Amino acid sequence: MDILLHVAVAALYAAAAWVCRPGTGNGAAAPRQPTLRAAAIALALAVHALVIARTIVLRDALDLSFVNALSLVAGLAVLVAWVSGALRILPGVATMILPVAALCALLPALSSTRHPVRYVDEPWAAAHIGVALVAYALFVVAALQALVLTGIEKRLHRGAPAIEGTETPPLLTLENYLFRLIGAGFVLLTITLASGIVFSEQLFGKAVTMNHKNVLSVAGWCAFAVLLAGRWRYGWRGRTALNWILGGTLLLVLGYLGSKFVLEVILHRG
Repeated sequence: MDILLHVAVAALYAAAAWVCRPGTGNGAAAPRQPTLRAAAIALALAVHALVIARTIVLRDALDLSFVNALSLVAGLAVLVAWVSGALRILPGVATMILPVAALCALLPALSSTRHPVRYVDEPWAAAHIGVALVAYALFVVAALQALVLTGIEKRLHRGAPAIEGTETPPLLTLENYLFRLIGAGFVLLTITLASGIVFSEQLFGKAVTMNHKNVLSVAGWCAFAVLLAGRWRYGWRGRTALNWILGGTLLLVLGYLGSKFVLEVILHRG
């Protein structure tokens, strides 16, 4: 039954990606497309939430194994992209994120690795993890949006329309929104790191250590701090901003998901 649910989520995300592909808003059926797209994404997210509740939320713990964490971050990223309007305004974001979410939602059905994290006795630990995962999702969406905006800027420089068959807001408006997204993620990441450092013993039962995960997370925080300072002081945009966004996001992904992959998949340690 659980396997069928995972397959269903993957199929729904794939269907949503097909509906949201660039160009589906053209023609006589265009007025119905926004409703169809919203319904497809909402259905995929709803079923994915059900699957997450069955596979991750245990009686007294959260099963945050590598594949479960990957599935959860992917679902949160789709939710952020949908709520923020990125999937509607920038079809390229949907083209990238929805197929990846389909694959990530399917992976837990193929793995038996478990990594339970108790939350009944330590609710703050669950809150800490939740804030961190939302921050990662925000940065993933920001990285995808930055890639799409870079492509749009290149098209505009060639005199081509931003996106064929789609009305796109001005590039500066999209860039300003992108940095608001990054700013929100930076605040959540700061809260995550600060709470992890100050309350490490209360959250995890041990003092903070400078392991690979923490070093990469702090490096990612520094990358986004430099990016936001450069945006504020020098107006960074375009390729410069893209490099910092991708670099910071990569450091965070490697810090959390990369560390879990090495420990659980390669070293077979929880």
